[in-house]
Amino acid sequence: MLLNTILLALRSIRRNLLRSFLTILGIVIGVSAVITMVTLGNGATLAIQNQISGLGTNLLQIRPGQRLGPGGGGGGATAFKEVDADAIASQIGGITAVAPESRSGGTVVANGRNWTTSFIGSTNTWLTTGNWAIAEGREFTDAEMRAGAAVCLIGETIRRELYGNVPAVGAPLRVKQISCEVIGVLASKGQGSFGNDQDDMVLLPIKTLQRRVTGNTRVNTLLVSMQDGSDPERVKSSLTQLMRERRKLAPTDDDNFNVLDTKQLADALSGTTKVMTALLGAVAAVSLLVGGIGIMNIMLVSVTERTREIGLRLAIGAMEREVLLQFLIEAVVLAALGGLIGILLATAATLGLTTVMQIPYQFDMTVNVLSFVFSAGIGVVFGFFPARRAARLDPIEALRHE
Repeated sequence: MLLNTILLALRSIRRNLLRSFLTILGIVIGVSAVITMVTLGNGATLAIQNQISGLGTNLLQIRPGQRLGPGGGGGGATAFKEVDADAIASQIGGITAVAPESRSGGTVVANGRNWTTSFIGSTNTWLTTGNWAIAEGREFTDAEMRAGAAVCLIGETIRRELYGNVPAVGAPLRVKQISCEVIGVLASKGQGSFGNDQDDMVLLPIKTLQRRVTGNTRVNTLLVSMQDGSDPERVKSSLTQLMRERRKLAPTDDDNFNVLDTKQLADALSGTTKVMTALLGAVAAVSLLVGGIGIMNIMLVSVTERTREIGLRLAIGAMEREVLLQFLIEAVVLAALGGLIGILLATAATLGLTTVMQIPYQFDMTVNVLSFVFSAGIGVVFGFFPARRAARLDPIEALRHE
């Protein structure tokens, strides 16, 4: 009996293909919108986590100033020194590497081409704290670090823009007024978490940058990479206490430096994108309700059109539940078909959009299954009233209907 009822429902849908398609269009749009929004949101969250983790593993950044951002007080705060990095490495446990970092910027010239970029002065431990790998060449030697030699490592963007297909390792590079030998090319990292190009930079020994480029011994940032399993709060507390002692702050003085935990930053940004994803998904889900109302409207029209057919079936012995089931199945099949088409459309859309937006595609089985189940549930909810109306028709009155 159930199979026969399903076949009758499918036959009725096939008789009005265009109307059936227009009926499920709302469901198709709703399901595809929900899945697309959630999938893109998950991809954006994963991209942010990957980009921030690319800054370094369990990384803490210590900077002058009371807080980050505009007005943070970094301009007037006392800068760090190289010995501060040595003190952290020797006096605080749970630390993998500590790197002092000085920054500047300017124009680099090679092969008759010029490029404006960032200059970073640090030690080899900077590569460790930032999870950098060397694609070609080598890192600095101890002698080069002590002497402030005119050597450098370059990012992939510098190699591409200035050297092209010419080997960069061993070639000269003019950094402002000095000529450096390129001893290595860093592996590409791509775009950073704030939209910056991480490969657009030149790495110099810190003494080289201080003596020959900036002319001062300022250290802008101390990068601290914690060991896996270390307690971030304990390490941050120890760092704060040590830096207060080294910067000779009284117990009543506020910190004139700040400690940024990149993991906390990643969690905060990921939380924001998850909230936005949920909000967009909820807005898109409203169209599912609109699609359900469309199904109910068409089913009511179908009941009116087929009143004589319903009356005839009831007159020759069909039970009310069979008529109810037939119309209910029609509504559920329409909604479920709309859900399947919506899933396929959303998959194609997200594959294309993630490529354009350059974010990872992350298939979420849960949201796909829930969207399909929800669309079928809408068929049950919005199809029940028209189906019950059809089942309760009086056979005699139905046969008289014109």
